[in-house]
Amino acid sequence: MKVTLKDGSVKEYSEPMSVNDIAFDIAGGLGRAACAGEVDGEVVDLRTTIDKDCTLNILTFKDEAGKAAYRHTASHVMAEAVKNLFPEAKLAIGPSIDTGFYYDFEHEPFSREDLDKIEAEMKKIIKKGARLERFTLPREDAIKYMEDRNEPYKVELIKDLPEGSTISFYSQFVDLCAGPHLMNTKSIKAFKIISSSMAYWRGDSSKARLQRIYATAFDSKDELNKYLEELEDAKNRDHNKLGREMELFTTVDVIGQGLPLLMPKGQRMVQKLQRWIEDLEDNEWGYVRTKTPLMAKSDLYKISGHWDHYKDGMFVLGDEEKDKEVFALRPMTCPFQYYVYKASQKSYRDLPCRYGETSTLFRNEDSGEMHGLTRVRQFTISEGHLIVRPDQMVEEFKNCIALAQYCLQTLGLEEDVTYHLSKWDPENREKYIGEPEVWNETEQDIRNVLNELNIPFVEDIGEAAFYGPKVDINAKNVYGKEDTMITIQWDALLAEQFDMYYIDENGEKKRPYIIHRTSIGCYERTLAWLIEKYAGKFPTWLCPEQVRVLPISDKYVEYADKVAAELKKNGIDVTVDSRSEKIGYKIREARLDKL
Repeated sequence: MKVTLKDGSVKEYSEPMSVNDIAFDIAGGLGRAACAGEVDGEVVDLRTTIDKDCTLNILTFKDEAGKAAYRHTASHVMAEAVKNLFPEAKLAIGPSIDTGFYYDFEHEPFSREDLDKIEAEMKKIIKKGARLERFTLPREDAIKYMEDRNEPYKVELIKDLPEGSTISFYSQFVDLCAGPHLMNTKSIKAFKIISSSMAYWRGDSSKARLQRIYATAFDSKDELNKYLEELEDAKNRDHNKLGREMELFTTVDVIGQGLPLLMPKGQRMVQKLQRWIEDLEDNEWGYVRTKTPLMAKSDLYKISGHWDHYKDGMFVLGDEEKDKEVFALRPMTCPFQYYVYKASQKSYRDLPCRYGETSTLFRNEDSGEMHGLTRVRQFTISEGHLIVRPDQMVEEFKNCIALAQYCLQTLGLEEDVTYHLSKWDPENREKYIGEPEVWNETEQDIRNVLNELNIPFVEDIGEAAFYGPKVDINAKNVYGKEDTMITIQWDALLAEQFDMYYIDENGEKKRPYIIHRTSIGCYERTLAWLIEKYAGKFPTWLCPEQVRVLPISDKYVEYADKVAAELKKNGIDVTVDSRSEKIGYKIREARLDKL
């Protein structure tokens, strides 16, 4: 058989060979570094036997798939260590992730002392260098195998697989797994347990509460140490920590999860952002302001389709079976602004209509998803809806992207984002309204716009709104988790739902298109982004306190107040530190406050 390697060279073998054996045949160093293989484009285990002509790429830790196999092996070592120390713990799942790996267990919360013990046990297991052997069982035998070991979560996973399936396991320590894995545990060169937290089984808050242990692994101690240094920097930049230390926001249990309180400094920053955006949109981009209610009857959301497609994400006030009228807090502003448009008849000459609103919205996010300012249940957004003629759609969509890019550039964030074309999932038809032809056409329209603007983008299936595809502009937080910061949606469907029309040049009624967009996104999430980007050392125009006047002694306080008053007249955010403290102490405090 002929095996074509990554560099184009060809190896010939007279009998079947495993990927691992071929790696060592190519070079001993490559064999020792190998984490997985890629055969004809498919990632496979090192134990996979090659018995026909193919292309083969040996994957090492430098490759993403190789890194995943390396870290997934480390997660199995963690599972073994936990079972050695806490035999009563039940195993759930242990995947690799971008920053390392985790494993979920049914167990009491782990203390830091527990985590240190687990880490020490993992080192012992790795030092022994046990081989990971793969074996398979028929589905029914696999279920009994895990039932005998009292592992209910593994049993549930196996039962979800089709009847007649063959189930794979790996044993240095027996665990249900599809692989791939390293050949033995000794290949794990460096790892570190980072933290633990609560997690729901299968991400469902109605299911069991588990304990998740996060860790990371690298193929050298130097790389691990570098990552740990970066992680420490991330912790110091974490808006959830830094924002509270700087008294920008806080949260209170009796108020509720996902309902942050912006303190005076944080609100001052949001106020500056809001005033800038409103003036920018109205004075330079042709928007007009609306102000619409925070709630509406269920009738409105039934027309829009939100009641059928988004009700679980809404705060509903009342019971349809008991109450004459049922209301819901608004999760978005679009249906309200449509009625602003419909309040008077529009001609083709009146379009585009660009409605802007600083909208407070409410979304019933899962409690396990709440995090600081980035995932909240009440938030304020720079929302806008453009009602346009079909022939205006492309140009207006480009302008919405240009406005978003200008906002990102002004804030110094333009290099931190990625662009995504969020598409529908034709395999999940009940999630969406409209016909496939409309979806395919509008997705291609967005694709054409992004290509014309030379914007690199990736395509995400199943991330579209139920009524249309969109461009999501995403960014990662300090820990690498990605969130959507700005959205621009192409909507060719909802005008029909609301019987929206304009009169064309021939006096006939025509349906407009709609663009749903934000210019800066959610103010709370943007504030979190800015805190982490600048580590609290904000651009001067955004600083909640730009100048602090420090009188050297009490007799100069009156003069310091006059200086501050003059600065305030000129639009400077200023305070006076009139405390009876030494000047050096005042200076140090001002520096710690990141003026």
